[in-house]
Amino acid sequence: MVLARRQNQRPSRSRYPEIRCPTFFVTFWFGLISGLFAQDITTSTNANGDQLPEAEPVVVSATRFEIPLDQSPASVSVIDASEMENNQTERVADALRAVPGLSVVQTGTQGQLTSVFMRGLPSEDMQVLLNGIPINQGLSGAMNFADLTIDDIGRVEVVRGPQSTLYGPRALAGAIQLFTVEGTGSPGVTVSSEGGSYGTFRESISSNGKVDLFDYSIGASRIDTDNARPNNQYRNTAVTADLGLSPAEGLRLGTLVLYSLSDAGNPNTIFDPRPLDNLLTERWLIGPHLDWKPNDWWEQKIIFDYDHERQINDPNQDGFTGATRALFRRTQLDYQNDIKPASWLTITDGFFFSHVLAEQERPFVLFGPTFISDEMEDIGGFLQGTVDISNFVFVTGGRVDWFNHIGNIWTYRVAGSYKIEKTDTTLHASVATGFSPPSSQDKIFGNNFNLQPEKDFGWDAGVEQRLWERRATISATYFHNDLSNVIGFNGQFKTLNLGAAETQGVETELRATPIRDLTLRASYTYLEAEKTDNANIAQPQGSRLPRRPRNEVYVSGSYLCWGKLRTTVEAKFVNAREELSFGAPNFDIEDYSFLNVAAEYEINPHLTIYGRVDNVTGEHYSEVFGFPALGTTAFGGMKLRF
Repeated sequence: MVLARRQNQRPSRSRYPEIRCPTFFVTFWFGLISGLFAQDITTSTNANGDQLPEAEPVVVSATRFEIPLDQSPASVSVIDASEMENNQTERVADALRAVPGLSVVQTGTQGQLTSVFMRGLPSEDMQVLLNGIPINQGLSGAMNFADLTIDDIGRVEVVRGPQSTLYGPRALAGAIQLFTVEGTGSPGVTVSSEGGSYGTFRESISSNGKVDLFDYSIGASRIDTDNARPNNQYRNTAVTADLGLSPAEGLRLGTLVLYSLSDAGNPNTIFDPRPLDNLLTERWLIGPHLDWKPNDWWEQKIIFDYDHERQINDPNQDGFTGATRALFRRTQLDYQNDIKPASWLTITDGFFFSHVLAEQERPFVLFGPTFISDEMEDIGGFLQGTVDISNFVFVTGGRVDWFNHIGNIWTYRVAGSYKIEKTDTTLHASVATGFSPPSSQDKIFGNNFNLQPEKDFGWDAGVEQRLWERRATISATYFHNDLSNVIGFNGQFKTLNLGAAETQGVETELRATPIRDLTLRASYTYLEAEKTDNANIAQPQGSRLPRRPRNEVYVSGSYLCWGKLRTTVEAKFVNAREELSFGAPNFDIEDYSFLNVAAEYEINPHLTIYGRVDNVTGEHYSEVFGFPALGTTAFGGMKLRF
């Protein structure tokens, strides 16, 4: 079930030219863009007739404190709750398909392993955070996005490029940070129910608000679907909540709660079906946190969290390990201190502690121990200085992390941006190092507890241009990464630091609101991702890294007609992919594209009906070879607000 109160946020009617609904459908499909941008622009004015500046959204993930998006020293994309609602998005992974520089790879249908590659780097080398809490999972250290819903998520920030100086382990490629809905205003409740193809039913509930000193937001959902293949059913229950108390101005005591229970049939590849395999995953997290800002120049944040995850893989028909039970426990403490000794200078420092215990029972393994475990401890400290003078932002910082198995790891980051007021142009660039420690899976299954972290040296440079009095924003960034110490196999069931790789490319993004109630978004990523070593036998030197497309294009448009009917269209095209062939040259896998359409109609302020059709053209494709995605699917439902 999903918890989040709907807020009626509509663009100011004084900023955009008005267009009648029938006219919209003609112009949108037959030459909309050229006609729309030629129209006159009206803007908000004050009582004296002076134009009012548009408020610039702020981001947190690029510096660990709020900074205007148009001054960010890093390449950042933002997805807000309204965009996810317009697209009828239910999982974070589907929202991320719109972001340049990201490749979302789902192993077949909903509920199966879902990975995200950032700038072509391994999925376990990207940090995922929820309100500042790292939530990468289990034995592999990666984030499985299969069960991560948008319940109570108000905003998603994606910051690309090495961010280990700010976020430590696993932020080698960058970071994805989710923020819960902010509890404000009078409490309200939204409930929804939908059904559709393959026996799919989904129910959700959301609520947020503020009463005196207490604020809250909560979201919950339940989905049941059988998908298309035998043993492909999926059941998932998810709850996310953030509860807060503000006993004094500038002070908030809060608690983040996350719970999910997922039960998924694992049919395996179509070439080797497994009619019985099943994976049960239960996870809960609790994270008390304190935010204190006693004055304008000093702010402190402290987060303590406990994360508990168990997995049962039964009967696990792999012919080697057999049924397994795994338990993953993690305790983390994160402290951040921001001081502004001058109006143009912010000093950020803090420390981080993490203790991880991973255990697995495998009573039917053919050889080797029946119980395996790994314990990892990390203590880190970081320091960052941010200078902000006359539209010039310069950031430099360093960090040291100490691990019980691998000792000290140093990282640094230098970044900057310059905003040209006259043309409303922002230039940005960064140089940084990042690291990703060996996971428990790497150490346990490869029988090597002396593995060293994977490391990256990365840099990027880009430009963002705002046009037509900020009705459109275009950005482009070139990036380059040199990855070393990549963990791989030597052919004798042992993991070693063998590998190296290079990724480079260009990521571009367009966001536009050319007329009132119409939003457009497009992104394009060009990626070269090459294995540059010859020691790791998994692939020959010079091979393209598997499942990393060379070209990805995403486009979407959403229009609110008559103030009641919203229609949304989104499409994606993916080209030039290869699949791993374990020691032999990779082989090409098919290009693919998909088209999704969605609509909702507000009958009254309390009741909305909606529906969507995914993969309208019935494209036959697989994001992972041998694991087909669903064909055309249709869903419909209603929302009730009170």
